[in-house]
Amino acid sequence: MTSRICQLKDVRFVKTMTCEQLGGPCDLALKGNTADEVIKAQDSHLKHMVAGGDAAHASAFASMKGRWRNPIAGMGWYRKVKRDFAALPTD
Repeated sequence: MTSRICQLKDVRFVKTMTCEQLGGPCDLALKGNTADEVIKAQDSHLKHMVAGGDAAHASAFASMKGRWRNPIAGMGWYRKVKRDFAALPTD
């Protein structure tokens, strides 16, 4: 019986948001168990795309980098993403 309980602890309830839902230009699916995981996945995606020369992602990358220069606006964006993530169904 104990092993069954341990197995249930390992279950992850993944949700999906797109790059576009987070302010980016594409529909790449970003998956995570928390909003923070999805945000980190998008940050990595934006860095990778811009490093590869993708101009379409440059403005979203600049927004990501500058988000915390204005903490009030940055927290507004963060709270909205957390609410949007919470409202999503699990995959």
